[in-house]
Parts: sequence; C-alpha cells; structure tokens
Amino acid sequence: MIHEEFGHEEVDETEYYAVRPNKTVIKQEIAVLFSLGEQMAALSAAHIKSLELPEIIDKAVIEASKMPASGAKKRLLKYIAGHLHKIDVSPILERLARITNKSAHAVREHHMAEQWRDKLIAEGNEALTEFLDEYNNADRQQLRQLMRNAQKEAELAKPPKSSRVLYRYLKNLLQVDGEEDELEFDDELEFEDELDDDSKA
Repeated sequence: MIHEEFGHEEVDETEYYAVRPNKTVIKQEIAVLFSLGEQMAALSAAHIKSLELPEIIDKAVIEASKMPASGAKKRLLKYIAGHLHKIDVSPILERLARITNKSAHAVREHHMAEQWRDKLIAEGNEALTEFLDEYNNADRQQLRQLMRNAQKEAELAKPPKSSRVLYRYLKNLLQVDGEEDELEFDDELEFEDELDDDSKA
C-alpha cells in the first residue's frame, strides 16, 4: 500500500514538472513575449510582413497595430504572447533586430540631413565649404544652387519646396556615403514617409 502510494506520487510529480513548468518562469517568458508583441505591433505593415510570422500571429499583430492603447489591445497582445510561447521566436527576433537597426540608421541620416540643410541655408558658403570637406563626392555646383534657392525661399517666406529638395539631395548623399550594404531593404522610403513625408523637412 505504501509502495503504491509512493509510486503514484512519483509519477504525479514527474508529470507535474513535465506538463506544468514553474509558473513564475512562464509568467516571465510571457512578459517578454508580450513586449515582443508590442514591438511588432509598433511596426509598419511592410515591416510586420517582413517578419514572416505564422498566419494566426501575423493577423493578430496587424490588428493590434491598428488599435489605440486600450484594454482590448492589451488582451490581444496577451493572445499574441500566448501563441509566440508555442513557437521558436529566434528567427523573429533576428528579423526584428535587422529592422530596428535599419530604422535607427535611417533616423540618424534624417537628423544629419536636417542639420546640414539648416546649416547650409543659415551660414551659406562657409557651411558649404565645411560640408564639401567632409563629403567630397558632392556636386558643388548643384549643392550651391539648391542652397541658394532654399535661401531665397526662406527670405521670401515661401513654402519650403526648395528646402525639401535640398534635404532629399543631402539624404541621398548621406545614404551613398554611409553603409551601402544596409540598403538591401526598401524601408528607407517607407521610413521617410513615417517621418511625415518630409513635411517638416
């Protein structure tokens, strides 16, 4: 009798650890996956597609990306985390890291292009000389013309059309001068759109 009870206990204990892992560990894993779901839902539709998620998760992430912060969104993110817990998320994390790094690079280019554009318009030839010393592959004549057009535009308080053209020229130049191997994605244009179509550029 004692042997049978012990044997039964031993089997139950084995099954408990095999089927029901430590609840604290599970909660920690779900919390991490919940955060992963939040990161994915913050991406553009094109970026979400590039993650190559299982269909059920892909649809849920797309839906979450369209929702404002709310209890319903939180429940959906928990649902996503639950499904992520059932699969190997390593490939997803790798793709997300590539997107994140790419986006960070695009942000740096955006700010650099903005800073140089403002400096060129405000300081003129002095800033132009400084820029050409650093980026000697730039077309001096074209850059000077763009700069002068933007300066006249600013003086006459006209819409910043020439300023935007100057920004785009600088942005393209910085891309070429930067890490060309990172331009394998077509995310640059999408990211530029996310920066409100250069309306502030």
